[in-house]
Amino acid sequence: MEARTIEEYNELTHSIIGAALEVHKILGPGLLEAVYEECFVEELQLRGLRVERQVHTPIIYKGREVGNPLIIDILVEGCVIVELKTVQELLDIHSAQLLSYLRLTGKKLGLLINFNTVHLRDGLKRVVNGL
Repeated sequence: MEARTIEEYNELTHSIIGAALEVHKILGPGLLEAVYEECFVEELQLRGLRVERQVHTPIIYKGREVGNPLIIDILVEGCVIVELKTVQELLDIHSAQLLSYLRLTGKKLGLLINFNTVHLRDGLKRVVNGL
């Protein structure tokens, strides 16, 4: 099911963030991004969500496919892009990158999740594209 209403997006976002909180509670900060990705995908699947990893998406420029594809960390239920980070802090460029991914794919909602924080709530950012 691809979420379409704001309520459906909010419900899906709630589930995704809940999964991230569970992973962070168990693992804590300080590990490599790949470790969090493995466990986060497992947690999302345990919650019954459809998850795609390392999604290769072609870049279309002026109607033509060019260069190397975008590689999206995680796509949940075909509609929410999740970009994982393990950085000291989220920067504006991280949000800009995710917004570019949303625009290029036509998706409406993305989440940035930085697992390298003491409290995960400090490492969460929602990015929207025309919602």
